[in-house]
Amino acid sequence: MSTLVYEIVDVFTDRPFAGNPLAVVFGAEALGADQMQAVAREFNLSETVFVLPPTDIEATYRARIFTPASELPFAGHPSVGAAVTAVRRGLAAAGKLIQECGAGLLPVVVSDNGSAVLTGGTPEVGAELDPVVLLEITGLAKDDQASRKATPSWAGCGLFFAYLPVERRALVRAWANVARASEAGVEMVDVFAWDADTNTAYSRVFCPVESVPEDPATGSAALGLGVWLVANGWLPGDGTSEYTVHQGIEMHRPSLLTCTVTASGGAATSATVAGHVVPVARGEIMVPPFIG
Repeated sequence: MSTLVYEIVDVFTDRPFAGNPLAVVFGAEALGADQMQAVAREFNLSETVFVLPPTDIEATYRARIFTPASELPFAGHPSVGAAVTAVRRGLAAAGKLIQECGAGLLPVVVSDNGSAVLTGGTPEVGAELDPVVLLEITGLAKDDQASRKATPSWAGCGLFFAYLPVERRALVRAWANVARASEAGVEMVDVFAWDADTNTAYSRVFCPVESVPEDPATGSAALGLGVWLVANGWLPGDGTSEYTVHQGIEMHRPSLLTCTVTASGGAATSATVAGHVVPVARGEIMVPPFIG
């Protein structure tokens, strides 16, 4: 019987049973995409990452990332979790690693204390979105939308999210309307309340179309949030700004993501997200039959 070695780690937390759980799988070089997808469905976590040998000479390793429903080109907590776990297992030395993934070659700096700083892909701001639609998708009302002027829109650094700023009192009532999200074609939405005095966001991220009703910590969404904040003038349009994201509170899995966004001329040029990774379990899982 062939098996794969795996670890379960909690990402964006400094203690177990908080943050975002992640399955990190090793030794899957011979598996096809359908087999990796079957493994991800078996774990049934928001994401499973397969750490593979790189195909690019500049990369330290290659990451393939799957939700229970599909493969993603990039995601934040799998990237941070894979890098820290690979270093802890002796597959790479602490310091600057280069992750090869669908979003390109991304730098990840791993510290000896079990944390990492991930630089996202190219910042982009997408089309504006109708706030009424986003409010319907998240079960909120018109007066829940943030009073400060803003334009809900797509944004991201390798993975796009819809961003909807709301009043903090509304966060506890937000939920994912799967049917409305599917109808509107909104796969992933970040609902957040912004504290301008402390540069802190309180976020909930829903990915109903990806079989992830809610995610407790989303590094890719935290990266894209910085892009959105700069585009809307909520963070400076020049220089580097720091901001913090609290997520997972309503899920009883509190998560902390520390971020930076660098901007020039009113547009983001790069963004980083950092956090700790805590190991919680390890074992072996059978190799699924090849479907092909």
